[in-house]
Amino acid sequence: MTEAELYTVYKGLYVPTIAHSPQGLKYFEEFSFRPDDVVIATYPKSGTTWMKEIIPLIQSDGDPASVEILPNWDRVPWLEESIACTLNLEQRPSPRVFASHFHYNMMPSSFFQAKPKVVYVMRNPKDVFTSYFHYHRMASFLVRPGPQSEFLHKFLEGKVMFGSWFDHMKSWLSAQDKERIFYISYEEMILDLKDSIWRIAQFLDKSLDAEVIEKIVTRCEFKNMKQNKMSNYSLVPPELMDQTKSEFLRKGIAGDWKNQLTVTEAEFFDAVYNEKMNDVKYKFLWN
Repeated sequence: MTEAELYTVYKGLYVPTIAHSPQGLKYFEEFSFRPDDVVIATYPKSGTTWMKEIIPLIQSDGDPASVEILPNWDRVPWLEESIACTLNLEQRPSPRVFASHFHYNMMPSSFFQAKPKVVYVMRNPKDVFTSYFHYHRMASFLVRPGPQSEFLHKFLEGKVMFGSWFDHMKSWLSAQDKERIFYISYEEMILDLKDSIWRIAQFLDKSLDAEVIEKIVTRCEFKNMKQNKMSNYSLVPPELMDQTKSEFLRKGIAGDWKNQLTVTEAEFFDAVYNEKMNDVKYKFLWN
């Protein structure tokens, strides 16, 4: 099926129609944030599911029930998705935790007024592309990727769901009120998960002892998180996500793009990246 059949265009971006109704998008636009809310902001396939495991465990002092009772799309809902309308989010006690794949400048007006805390997760775009490619192969509500080289051009041109990776990154990296945004990369979490969790907890004003931190680290190791049916998307019907084609939680590593991209594709990717990101001063771990 084509983009026109599967996607809705919202403020210039493709979003999957199955999860983004006009009612849901209106709810998002009118949503009332609280100052003590926490928002996980990501471009897709950048570590969203991982952070949806980490933050509830931090907030609950490591209580495993915080990630075992509700599927992660209810536990930390995407505010722009239609399901958010049905979850009575207004009744949830503080601190509430949400997720969004939208760009900074697409956030609701109350986001800029209430100034909730944001954890922005970044990932090497070559690995994002690799994960995107496999995801499009298994999800029926997404356009089939077609040949890899063709999909690579679509990705680099931003003609994929949620638009350009480059635009997404730049929007959040140039955000105002940076003191309320915690920037962290997938690669940092791979390199030192314990330190990453400790720093996130500090940002969220949660004082956790060493034993609790260790429990959260163990729980959030990829091999363990992958076994959590409330996080691994095994509850999603196979007609929507066929995990026999590709697991939703696939490898959980950095650098898998080296097994995916040809030398020519990697060089082309680098050329586009250098052109698009030459004015960005942030020091990424993958540079």
